[in-house]
Amino acid sequence: MLQYILKRVFIFIPTLIAITLLGFIISVNAPGDPVERMVRSSIEDNARSSNVVEEKRAWREKLGLDLPVFYFSLTSLSRPDTLYKIEDRNEREALDRLISIYGNWDAIQVYHQSLSKFYLSQLSFVADTNQLKEYDKNAVLETLNQLKFEASAIQGTYDKAVIDVKMIKITTLLSTYPFLEKFKLEFEMVKQNFSAIEKTGTSWKNYVPRIAFYGFKNQYHRWLFGDGKFSKGLLLHGDFGTSYVTRQPISDVIYSKIGWSFFFSMLSVLLAYLVSIPIGVRAAAKRGSRFDKSSSIVLFLLYSMPSFWLATLLLMTFSNTDALAWLPASGVKPALGYPDGASFWEMVKISFPYIILPAICYTYSSFAFLSRTMRVAMLDVVNQDYIRTARAKGLPENKVIWKHGFRNALLPIITVFANVFPAAIGGSVIIESIFTIPGMGSEAIYAIQTNNYPMIIAILTITGFLTLVGYLISDILYAIVDPRISYK
Repeated sequence: MLQYILKRVFIFIPTLIAITLLGFIISVNAPGDPVERMVRSSIEDNARSSNVVEEKRAWREKLGLDLPVFYFSLTSLSRPDTLYKIEDRNEREALDRLISIYGNWDAIQVYHQSLSKFYLSQLSFVADTNQLKEYDKNAVLETLNQLKFEASAIQGTYDKAVIDVKMIKITTLLSTYPFLEKFKLEFEMVKQNFSAIEKTGTSWKNYVPRIAFYGFKNQYHRWLFGDGKFSKGLLLHGDFGTSYVTRQPISDVIYSKIGWSFFFSMLSVLLAYLVSIPIGVRAAAKRGSRFDKSSSIVLFLLYSMPSFWLATLLLMTFSNTDALAWLPASGVKPALGYPDGASFWEMVKISFPYIILPAICYTYSSFAFLSRTMRVAMLDVVNQDYIRTARAKGLPENKVIWKHGFRNALLPIITVFANVFPAAIGGSVIIESIFTIPGMGSEAIYAIQTNNYPMIIAILTITGFLTLVGYLISDILYAIVDPRISYK
């Protein structure tokens, strides 16, 4: 058995690497720029704009976006090894598309540098007051903002038609307003460099493959093992990164919320097994009886009721001041929290009324499935020869069923039990939302609504790991329950 467990644990390693790699690929290719979401600042004035640029650069370093994505990349002869260093995601994608069209990175790089210089010079621009006497101050600010907008739009596009239109607009602005005179020379360089791209295009380089190696300084390696500064690493310390919404470590959020999801998952499984197993065994022992038929009808009626409908019905009945206001409607504890110095059992007593309704909604739908699974497994067992032999010896029926038959009918139930662990991280999204339970289910739906990709990837990774753990435990329980099963 020990050898089998070690072998399975060893198999876990490549499986976990595949899961983490899948999650990492999803996070890297997710839409949107995480840095833009992390920086909650405006660019209404020049001083603020400079601060935003520095803050973006700091967050790129903190998130590891200033590193190459993987240990190596399959690229082409036209693409440089340092394209990942371009800070703005839209600019980076635009440059990548320009390379795909023209293939001459040297000319594209010169064009990009001149365009960046043209745009950044506007951020620190202070117009000559002597030239502004005949212009309204608001009109001047609007003109400067329009110039910045057009220049920024060129940086984020690769379409020649769009670039031409934007350049015409910028040329019109520069020729119309004398206080923009200082930008004419820089803009002429931008136009010349873009023309050079078209004249010196080498698109054939896009078809020559090349492998670029980056070593261990890459985003994936940093995500797994950390960098000793901003990230501790997923494998060594369980660090899943930083939330795009709260800027807090993902691990802290998970550790604070997984407890309630795990509690309700385990509680629902315990209650479901305590109720379903005796019902399933008795239904199999008395096949075709009134109990078998009536229990099947009742359980399947429960199974057919949607959880959100029953949860709403329970709230309207037992948490409604116009009906039976017996139980609280939401949360897992009072709004003000537990009293200072409260013992564990006092906290349990306080939270008990909050747990009743969610526990019912978590549990009732499992009754039909587990009881029918137990009934089918028990029916298969009671028809075996050793059961008939036990009955022929005159053993009491209860002893035949519970001592000789029950243990061998547990295998399907153990398989279902393996799903408890991955369910703990996902929780029940609907039930946790209705009852305002601070668990992983509500956190998962919130992460999806806010596009908080690090949290989504963390849930995916932990669910995969717990699935592996669940099936390992189920395999061990197989051998404990059934001596005929042996792992060698």
